[in-house]
Amino acid sequence: MKKSEISCPFSEVRTNIGFGEMDDQNDPVTMLLRHKDVRKGAHDWKTFQSGSTPGRIVIPSEVNIRTTRQIPFEVDPPQHKSFRDILDPWFKRPLEEKYQAKLTAQISALVDEVLAMDSVDVISEFALKLQSRALTLLLNTAYDKSDLWISWGTHVFRSEGEALDGDKAAILYDYIDAEIDKAIANPGPDLYSVLLASEVDGTKLTKEEVKGVMILTFAGGRDTVINAVSNSLAYLADNPKSLERLREEPEIRNRAIEELIRYYAPLTQMGRVVTEDTTVCEHAIKADTRISLVWASANRDEKVFENANEVVLDRKMNPHLSFGFGTHNCLGATHARTIMKVLIEVLTAKVQSMEIISAEENIEELGEFKRKVGFHALQMKFNKK
Repeated sequence: MKKSEISCPFSEVRTNIGFGEMDDQNDPVTMLLRHKDVRKGAHDWKTFQSGSTPGRIVIPSEVNIRTTRQIPFEVDPPQHKSFRDILDPWFKRPLEEKYQAKLTAQISALVDEVLAMDSVDVISEFALKLQSRALTLLLNTAYDKSDLWISWGTHVFRSEGEALDGDKAAILYDYIDAEIDKAIANPGPDLYSVLLASEVDGTKLTKEEVKGVMILTFAGGRDTVINAVSNSLAYLADNPKSLERLREEPEIRNRAIEELIRYYAPLTQMGRVVTEDTTVCEHAIKADTRISLVWASANRDEKVFENANEVVLDRKMNPHLSFGFGTHNCLGATHARTIMKVLIEVLTAKVQSMEIISAEENIEELGEFKRKVGFHALQMKFNKK
């Protein structure tokens, strides 16, 4: 098995039963595994609620480390739409030519750095740097702020060996509080200032609401982008003909990006809180318990995807759920796709091949299931074109 491969631990249970179960800090979760059930659950926001106690829909639950509601992630309609109407235009900015030119310059410089090195830890020295520097563009803030964000390490809410770390999370919360205060004192063109000047349903956003948006922006796109970038690099190292194909056939790059995002599913699952007694796969679920929408399982559903456990670079029909589905589809999807697009462009222009030297896998333990989500460390060599 190649180091870049990720098997699907849900296959047997998905086929035979359709749901799994896990315990999360004494708050059990019923895991929806089939593509159709995950889509249905994501679409039905009235039965499967996001706007519950802040932190409860995340797995592992964050109710013990935060009280701030992440917005619009933990808000349901109709208020959800009011927040999305403000945020969607801002988060679509990565489609702009000037934005992409700046992102290309960032990623090109980073690739030049690693090409000059004997080897590089892709997690800490490439993917984390790429994610943090790109975030300065999304926030429209100073590039040098990324140095601090890089110093926080790959996980915002976790330390080595711990599912959650309240002290580490407090570093992010305190930082955001300070940045909001700076924006109040001296408004600028950054996201903080834009949010502080915005209104929802005729009322200006509160500091707490702005903080909720910013926590989501920092935390929601950190591990996921790092996983998407590092897993894709590992795949291209293990499959040099695929890198060559992307170089020779630029017309398949967009499909390839969607396929890599499908196969690697950078976020395994997301929870919801059940508002009324209901059933899933003929299994009774009580009100005020939790389900999870297991994107990673839905993406490998053999009834939807032919050769589901293989990377098919030019896959034409690809209704993957890595960015969610329905009302709460990922706010940062355009940003993530643009990062992947520019990364592929730069790699095909500058890199001849890549080699994996060593790898330490990142395994999630989800009840009876164990899923590789990426790497804790990934030492690689980049070879210049």
